[in-house]
Amino acid sequence: MRAHIEELISQALGYLKREGELPAGLPTGFDVENTRDRMHGDYACNVAMRLAKPAGMKPRELAERIMDRLPKSKRVERVEIAGPGFLNFFASPHYFRVVLRSVLADGDAYGCEPAGSREDVLVEFVSANPTGPLHVGHGRGAAYGASLGNILEAAGHRVHREYYVNDHGRQMDILAVSVWLRYLELSGEGVRFPDNGYRGDYVYDIAREVRARHGDDLRHSQTVVFDGLPPDETDGGNPERHIDALIKRTRQLLGAEGYEACFGIALETMLDDIRDDLADFRVRFDQWYSERSLERSGALARALERLEKEGWVYERDGARWFRATELGDDKDRVVVRDDGRTTYFASDVAYLLDKLERCRGTSLYIFGADHHGYVPRLKAAARGLNEDADRLEFQLVQFAVLYRGGHKVQMSTRSGSFVTLRELRDEVGNDAARYFYIMRSHEQHLDFDLDLAKSRANENPVYYIQYAHARITSVFRQLDSRGLRHNQAIGETSIERLDSDHEQDLLRAVGRYPEVIASAARQRTPHLVAHYLHDLASSFHTYYNASVFLVDDEDLRNARLNLVAAVGQVLRNGLRLLGVSAPQEM
Repeated sequence: MRAHIEELISQALGYLKREGELPAGLPTGFDVENTRDRMHGDYACNVAMRLAKPAGMKPRELAERIMDRLPKSKRVERVEIAGPGFLNFFASPHYFRVVLRSVLADGDAYGCEPAGSREDVLVEFVSANPTGPLHVGHGRGAAYGASLGNILEAAGHRVHREYYVNDHGRQMDILAVSVWLRYLELSGEGVRFPDNGYRGDYVYDIAREVRARHGDDLRHSQTVVFDGLPPDETDGGNPERHIDALIKRTRQLLGAEGYEACFGIALETMLDDIRDDLADFRVRFDQWYSERSLERSGALARALERLEKEGWVYERDGARWFRATELGDDKDRVVVRDDGRTTYFASDVAYLLDKLERCRGTSLYIFGADHHGYVPRLKAAARGLNEDADRLEFQLVQFAVLYRGGHKVQMSTRSGSFVTLRELRDEVGNDAARYFYIMRSHEQHLDFDLDLAKSRANENPVYYIQYAHARITSVFRQLDSRGLRHNQAIGETSIERLDSDHEQDLLRAVGRYPEVIASAARQRTPHLVAHYLHDLASSFHTYYNASVFLVDDEDLRNARLNLVAAVGQVLRNGLRLLGVSAPQEM
């Protein structure tokens, strides 16, 4: 309806320009918004206030001229001028009839634009290092990315969902060494575990798998392992120097094949765990993109060659640097170390180039808020590659903090004393986790109330919405139990009978659903859908408590059943986009 009103106003402005009543070069910007009070119509437009000054008229005078030239529309019952010059549009019964018919005919597709009608979007999200189980912080990025991907698809975008697997580099080396040391413990060796090692119980689980596959083949004495290494932090030394020396020693003792055994089993185990965890959380990816594949495919070398060819690489202190500061970053970046090894940033550049070549539209990065520094450096990389940096988009997801009994739940990653996503899901359920993660803007910090998420009370928003859907299905079960049937055609011809305030509110709300999807996609804000569903559920609960649906009057009964069925369909559609189920009973 909003788009229809925008078109009507644009046509009226066109008529007035052609007739010489408005300047030909008059700007055309204006807003059409939902009204807060139905007494002021269903939609309000500020076109007269926006254009009055450049048109050389008073706002109300311009509003009158525009209103007089509006094309007739069966969807608009009347238009009024209010206040300083707002145009208020009142939807017609015909419009509401079309809305209900569309909802019931389109079903699961209601609110969706044709597939591929908008630009392609490659969405990368989560992309957590496979060095441990996903924790609750990853969960918010997962819920946001998955919901946004669904919403973008509903809005007509072709969406490619991608997880970038950081399976190369120092953090994976630290995990491999941590696994090997636990393997040595299980083999009977007394080892001093490094301060910077991964300490979670999952490391023991991986070590058991290594021992099951390789027995004592990878065993070395603790003396050989630790002799001559620089001291760790608890021994008065530098923890980074200690762990780096331990990585080097592990490689020397195990050789390439033995080291790859620990590394490979750790990677395989953690990736399988992450995949399963996300799949159970209703988060899916079209591709799991390996960082190590960048080197194997030649993409890494090609990206560095491109930077060098464009003149953005120089040498200093034996290393090769990218002139990032000249392209908007806060400092230059090393791409090849003095020992010949490429950096994490070099892989980021190669992955960026590969993304832009595979997706002609927007490459959307969803990062945690602590990764804000990646934005200027990746934009600089795009410019250095002579690519359009405007094709990159970044959404930063703020942190989620768990509360139980009014107290903050502490968590730490490296120590292993963190709350995993799986533990959260087990405690509150997938539905509550998915909804609570996105019910606030991703740009705001989220206080996740575990007690509220588990409660079966109206104060729990996801329960409140699901209960509305369950109530709707109960109406149709009662209909069947009475031997009655729902006649949609009769309901359509009797839509004028839906004249109560509750019914009018619901009709307006159902008609707004496609606009909410379009806005959420455009603004990258799934919480708009969450808020809309909560408002729709609230309107329905009010209607349910005040009305009788299965009345003797066949016309009124079927009109109300059409409305109730449409509300149920919209609730299902919206919940599906958010990864939340719509139960039949509660």
